[in-house]
Amino acid sequence: MGEESGSAASVVSIPDDEQFDVTKEYSDKELALIANTVRKDIVRMLAEAKSGHSGGSLGLADIFTVLYFRVMKHKPSDPFWPERDIFILSNGHVVPVRYAVMARAGYLPVKELLTLRKLGTRLQGHPHRGDLPGLETSAGSLGQGLSIAVGAAYGLKMDGKPNTVFCSMGDGELQEGSIWEAAMAAGHYKLDNLIGFVDRNMLQIDGNTEDVMKLEPLADKWKSFNWEVIEANGHSIKEITEAFEKAKAVKGKPAVILFHTKMGKGVSFMEDKAEWHGKPPSIDEMKKALEELQETEEKIKAGEVM
Repeated sequence: MGEESGSAASVVSIPDDEQFDVTKEYSDKELALIANTVRKDIVRMLAEAKSGHSGGSLGLADIFTVLYFRVMKHKPSDPFWPERDIFILSNGHVVPVRYAVMARAGYLPVKELLTLRKLGTRLQGHPHRGDLPGLETSAGSLGQGLSIAVGAAYGLKMDGKPNTVFCSMGDGELQEGSIWEAAMAAGHYKLDNLIGFVDRNMLQIDGNTEDVMKLEPLADKWKSFNWEVIEANGHSIKEITEAFEKAKAVKGKPAVILFHTKMGKGVSFMEDKAEWHGKPPSIDEMKKALEELQETEEKIKAGEVM
């Protein structure tokens, strides 16, 4: 499958470096295929790096693909275009999925993905804004991103700008008190230019969220902070699209989408397993994962899954 390389610096290769036009109107099937390609990229990146977060990155591939190729206003050729939408990654450890989608969108060469976490790379284990154009913020400590997103949305409101601010959050991250301070402020200031979304896979590094620190009733919590709450299947291109469309139509309050996902989606031995939160695949596990993802690609092409 072209995974092995004779180079001492790298044992993994990415045979397909195709990039996609963010201005094109892709079908649901085409987006599902891009998301599957992104999953292959993630598996290769992490196997090459020998460190990183597999579970959440794979679980968010469909959502990030829809965001970059259908929902968000942005220009890979002009990463800091003033009219762009702002995307804040609060759950920064899942940045491999963002790097992969950005590479496929043209922000960086696809081959550069294999430099993840290496000395001198632009692709650090948590995003660093100063390294890669197109990243809005750096990340590290969980619970900080929503506050940044609220500030950005409030500033845009004050300036009369039409840009939308998106903020990705993990569900375990919602156990941070700073998230709810930010949520309270967003509701108070009626920031209807802010769309948050939560990777609700029910897992965090120590296990099930409801065992570690119970979050339910999660929708009611957000509603009590004056947010519009939308729930959707985070692995259905159609439902993801509809959820973002509903969120963008909300007026007078911020919106949050609770995307129900599977950690490790697309790789059978990773799915719904908390141990894959921060674990990379070995080379053999990478090969097995890529075989499964190739089978999924054929099913998508045949119209069997979307």
